[in-house]
Amino acid sequence: MATQNVHDDDEYDFWLLDLDGTLVDVEWSYTRGVFDRVGDRLGREFTDTEADILWNGLTGSRDRQLLEWGIDPREFWDAFHAEEDPQVRAEQTYLHEDAAFVAELDKPVGLVTHCQEFLCEPVLDHVGIGDWFDARLCCTEQTGWKPDPQPVERVMNDLGVAENGHRGVLAGDGANDVGAAWNAGLDAIHIERVGHDRRGQCVLGDYRVETFDELF
Repeated sequence: MATQNVHDDDEYDFWLLDLDGTLVDVEWSYTRGVFDRVGDRLGREFTDTEADILWNGLTGSRDRQLLEWGIDPREFWDAFHAEEDPQVRAEQTYLHEDAAFVAELDKPVGLVTHCQEFLCEPVLDHVGIGDWFDARLCCTEQTGWKPDPQPVERVMNDLGVAENGHRGVLAGDGANDVGAAWNAGLDAIHIERVGHDRRGQCVLGDYRVETFDELF
């Protein structure tokens, strides 16, 4: 599935990574439970397919998808965040084995995630990867959301690689990650954790892999 290979980890001066669906994932029982409780708050049931689409961002913009279903995004996210328990979320999260290469990168590494800070920190602590990153940012309305390049550029500034011709790459599991990388002038790795059939489309990138092991 890879369109090409990274010949070695010296090909880039720095690496940026997404979190959920890229480095870690959560057990389906947790996801299903959250959507059941959110549905109770909103007076609307979510099917397994709808929960999968929103949790994994399978159709791109989650807000756009919510609007297509007639759901107010702000009401949804207020309910969603109210029903997420950081400790339970962390305990139900597991690290993908092929993500271990990140710990071996001898260069600046940043995290750019849509996972909110109150959830992100417990997850990083639980799976033991907080020290993998020299800088990290949890996107908000103030920072912007991928594919907006602003959050990516902020992390690049924090890493000290925004100038002087440093060459970087961003890896993520969604089209928004690829878009953010290209909008910020970086190469993009799309890691397809869910499969094209389930996603319903093919996401392009400079690299397209099913596991990070394919890169090297």
